Amino acid sequence: MDALDIIFQQYTKNPKVTTDTRGIAPGDIFFALKGANFDGNAFAGRALELGAALTVVDDKSIKGDRIVYVENSLLALQELARMYRRTLNIPFIGLTGTNGKTTTKELIVAVLSSKYKVAATKGNLNNQIGVPLTILSIPFDAQVAVIEMGANHPLDIDELTSIAMPDFGLITNVGKAHFEGFGSFEGVKKTKGELYDFVKKKNGKIFINSANSHLVQMAQEREITNTISYGLGEMGAEILQKDLDHPFLRLNLSKGILDGIMLETRLVGDYNADNVLAAVTIGLHFDVPVESIRASLLAYTPTNNRSQLMRTENNLVIVDCYNANPTSMEAAISNFTKFNVGHKVAILGDMLELGDASAVEHAKVIDLAQKMGVDEVMLVGQEFVSVSKNVGAILFMTSEELAEYLRVNPIVNSLVLVKGSRGIKLENVLSLL
Repeated sequence: MDALDIIFQQYTKNPKVTTDTRGIAPGDIFFALKGANFDGNAFAGRALELGAALTVVDDKSIKGDRIVYVENSLLALQELARMYRRTLNIPFIGLTGTNGKTTTKELIVAVLSSKYKVAATKGNLNNQIGVPLTILSIPFDAQVAVIEMGANHPLDIDELTSIAMPDFGLITNVGKAHFEGFGSFEGVKKTKGELYDFVKKKNGKIFINSANSHLVQMAQEREITNTISYGLGEMGAEILQKDLDHPFLRLNLSKGILDGIMLETRLVGDYNADNVLAAVTIGLHFDVPVESIRASLLAYTPTNNRSQLMRTENNLVIVDCYNANPTSMEAAISNFTKFNVGHKVAILGDMLELGDASAVEHAKVIDLAQKMGVDEVMLVGQEFVSVSKNVGAILFMTSEELAEYLRVNPIVNSLVLVKGSRGIKLENVLSLL
């Protein structure tokens, strides 16, 4: 019996897998993974002391009972996930995209959970480690799985689809992000399109926003015809006006089974309309009743610094500082200016991982904010500061500097947008707004 057979046999007895000894429980299988700043092999002994049934290592010097040696612990983890995935005869929905994939995933889960037992990616565990761990955490009685897949480099999605093996595919959108890894917008499209490639090879179906010309072109280039379309025009959807009494996204629908239906959400941002309609379409495909879909969307409240709305003692605050790239930044600013309220303050943090395009893209964001009539702009981070000469914005190198400023100069009676990449740590100033 080879190493993987031994591991899989133990997994079938107690399907618990971990890569972190801090969360280990007796009977778990511990995989010793390596990273830039750590080596899980060093914790192999500790895992056994804590009761691990097996410890999987790729360091030949580690020997002992319940130690299983493999050439590469990460590849072994991924292969174990593939082995288990092949035993699961349930629909797998795979999704990726430049923006909105985590919110869309959570909306899909909310809708499907009204009828089915759903297993899904927790948070944004969507990479080469997170996807196999997600699959290995799926209970055998699950009825549908929703797997989010992220990418920073070419072939990332190709690798993840080979593990998740989705029957259905959804790309939320393709935009300007991670140029350091992808090299160009065409690189983004090619990598995200690897999801379409896999689903076509498996004779599955893709859910596609028919109003997104990039996605339509990507499907046409691959000669994909097994599609289920959604979108504002496709579904006769009208986005309703926002004000202080109705700050969240609301949609009136006017076609087919949805004619006359109004969808209410607890999401901020017109850019979430496509994410909501994707969840609606997937719910309908899986025979979730319309009223259950409506109730699920209304009940979902984001809690992860994505598309959140906070009412504080002094202001109304739009919190969208989990991530940022040129596409999502433009959408956030455009949506922000549509609010029919008084004084507007935009707190914008650097967009990271843009490579050689960084200076140009940051300058475009500043120009957009000024053209769209934002009353006050505060820019945080080296990239914004380096291109922000004489633009009428208040500049800060770090969120700590911004926090010091806000303690002395509080913002009051305003609508405030907080948007930036997670590395800028704009969440640190939320308590001061």
